[in-house]
Amino acid sequence: MCRHLAYVGPALPLGRLLVQPPHALYRQSWAPRRQRYGTVNADGFGVGWYADPDADPDPDPVPARYRRAGPIWADRSFADLARVVRSTALLGAVRDATESGADAEAAAAPFAAGGWLFSHNGAVPGWPGSLAPLVPTLPAEDLLSLEARNDSAFVWALVLHRLRAGLPQSRALAGTALAVAEAAPGARLNLLLTDGATIAATAWGDTLWYLARPGGGTVVASEPYDDDPHWQEVPDRTLLAASRTQVRLTSLKESAPVIPEESRT
Repeated sequence: MCRHLAYVGPALPLGRLLVQPPHALYRQSWAPRRQRYGTVNADGFGVGWYADPDADPDPDPVPARYRRAGPIWADRSFADLARVVRSTALLGAVRDATESGADAEAAAAPFAAGGWLFSHNGAVPGWPGSLAPLVPTLPAEDLLSLEARNDSAFVWALVLHRLRAGLPQSRALAGTALAVAEAAPGARLNLLLTDGATIAATAWGDTLWYLARPGGGTVVASEPYDDDPHWQEVPDRTLLAASRTQVRLTSLKESAPVIPEESRT
């Protein structure tokens, strides 16, 4: 498994969310507290972030990415970058130790296209054969342009195809999770997607939490990065949709709200 985190809210240094907290994604790379599968997340990491509109009157809408094939703790350049680079939205991930492959950093989340950033925390049993029934649902161009040869890259292609067809983020994630789970029973599909303004996520087979930050903004993560009592766990088989000020949870099994919408001021 992997660990990941997304944030939308007031501009913050990347390190304020990814490095500085006592149990930040940085520390989760070697000492996750709630990871159910795997123990060390050292086979690559990445972070994608969006330009701060308050710092630039004409910000580039396409997020930047910084990805590496090695462990996050070994990259001193990232720690230095994260100390000063600020963003109003980001998605970061550390990748579970797996069998060696040729894809290197291309296999590390976040995956990206246009204004979207995506991460998959989980695994698809029987890959690649188990997802062969879903191959015909994708255009040949999408299959030939997969960024990496792993299950996460294929799941991202399924999500992206739905997004390009005009589906909202939440529906694109939900439809993908349900389709993959049907093709590969036992798949773990904690998916995370942001467009820089909102976050969509699924809890399917592993932990997912969210936090309304006291200073404003919403964090969605595999596990809490500190012991703030306001962290809320997302039930399994749930779709989360969040903005800076709201979080809505919907059952993926029943397509009905499992808790009322929460509004914050």
